[in-house]
Amino acid sequence: MLRETLNLTRIKMRENCKAIVGNMMAVLSLVLLATGLSGCDDSFGDSSVASTELLLTVSLPDEASGSTLTDESLTVRNVATGRVEIYSSTSGISLLPGLYDLTYEAAMVLPSGAESTLRAAATSVRITETSVTICLEGYYNIESDDLIIAEVFFAGTIRSSGNQYQGDDYIKLYNNTDHVIYADGLTIFESKFTTTEKYEHTPDIMNEAMNVQALYTVPGSGSDHPVAPGEYFLICDTGIDHRVANPNSFDLTGADYEWYDVSTSPNTMDIDSPLVPNMDKWYCYTLSYWVLHNRGFKAYGIARIPVDRDTYLKDYTYHYDWIIVSAAGTFPMTADSYRIPNEWIVDVVNCSVASEYAWNLCAPSLDCGWTSCGTIDKDKTRYFHSVRRKMLRLDDDGNPVLKDTNNSSVDFNSDCIASEIELQGTAVDADGTPCTTLTYDGVVPVDRSRSPRWPRTSRKS
Repeated sequence: MLRETLNLTRIKMRENCKAIVGNMMAVLSLVLLATGLSGCDDSFGDSSVASTELLLTVSLPDEASGSTLTDESLTVRNVATGRVEIYSSTSGISLLPGLYDLTYEAAMVLPSGAESTLRAAATSVRITETSVTICLEGYYNIESDDLIIAEVFFAGTIRSSGNQYQGDDYIKLYNNTDHVIYADGLTIFESKFTTTEKYEHTPDIMNEAMNVQALYTVPGSGSDHPVAPGEYFLICDTGIDHRVANPNSFDLTGADYEWYDVSTSPNTMDIDSPLVPNMDKWYCYTLSYWVLHNRGFKAYGIARIPVDRDTYLKDYTYHYDWIIVSAAGTFPMTADSYRIPNEWIVDVVNCSVASEYAWNLCAPSLDCGWTSCGTIDKDKTRYFHSVRRKMLRLDDDGNPVLKDTNNSSVDFNSDCIASEIELQGTAVDADGTPCTTLTYDGVVPVDRSRSPRWPRTSRKS
């Protein structure tokens, strides 16, 4: 593992150089020369006390290889006195033996061009009269000022007979910020292409926009649907208690919104729940009703479209040519769909399976990875499972801070028991075995001592 070290105290901070992250795990080493500050003394500088050398190492995630770091800062808090000092330079810091909380931040630009903030922290670090070496694990989020996708449940459930059940798929959004965000006007969408079959198409607009085939928008005046920090916003296929039709499913009458389609096919009619309001349907390719791709071959996203529905449908069409190459020959094709400019897109999650994955369906700056349920096409283990965004930590209010680096390969836990199954304790298999786990993200168990109100939802009773 390649580690590049900067001696910030003696050399690098004076030169104000940028830290370059290595190929596997880049390591930024901060060497702080400590001379003074007692855990019982209210002073940060006492030259009469023997100095202590603190070697602080901050490691960066593998996926951040090639990033640049600038504007490092270190916050030091004396646990005993509560006194806080923030240093923009490491020269002249005085520390006496005692306990300290250390918080590190640096501005970071990822190889994709996305900007973020690298953070690392440690609490109650003991400084002694001899040198101390501390290694902190750095983490970062793409700085987003909107809702993010926390979970996509596309695989669905199955009946006791083993037959697949439809209608209980959903997308769960989350407010990962520190302020209220309104869901009004937020559009969910599905990609036109699949991640399992790459098309050579012209014109290729991926660096400018996404090719989409389904769009549904949360109605509202702009302030009707507040989502507080740490709250979820649940959008589902059909907002009914699915246990009535399939005892192995769960109840979605508590969803914030459902998408509903007026079907033109008498044999495939949609269900309009009276308990959950409908989203505004802008467009969908199907003449019956829309369901999420239950093998997970699509990309799903959310967007803020700054024009009205009629203007969008008129001005944002996408006509393209593509070629089918098969044993029977080469066949030129044409198709029409809609496009969403990349600057309107808030979040995207590419889904696929390892045995079939071919490509991503958006620009790398939106999502440079993919996630999955199952490993092969028609994987029977995928049922009852979803993809769920990873938790980094809990904030002071006990709310999860979720990972968001615009890389679904590292941001999401794959093959998780769906959160609604965990919350309701419903079936995890065709035999009706009840779920006994409760996690923040499909992996980390819920700590009720720190999160007594989790999960917080935006829907008001």
